[in-house]
Amino acid sequence: MSMEMNRQQKRMMQRMGAVNEQGAAVRQPVVPQARRERVGPVRYLREVREEMRRVAWPTAAEVRRYALIVLATVVVVTAFVGGFDAVFGIFSGWLYKD
Repeated sequence: MSMEMNRQQKRMMQRMGAVNEQGAAVRQPVVPQARRERVGPVRYLREVREEMRRVAWPTAAEVRRYALIVLATVVVVTAFVGGFDAVFGIFSGWLYKD
């Protein structure tokens, strides 16, 4: 069962190296992945410390501002969900006649 390809598909597949000029599939050789060298805990911690020095840490003012934004968002979403819960509770009580 061969799949018919139009010219555009054939050209794209040729650029990717998946088919030859006649449109036949080209088998890609399986390349084994290179093994990473294992590192010890001391070297690992040293590399982590070096990476953490490169991190752009926020200032205290930015942390406060972001914390307030998150807190306000949580309060608003909680009120929104609580409001819907109360409204649906009233409607379900009215519908089922407690």
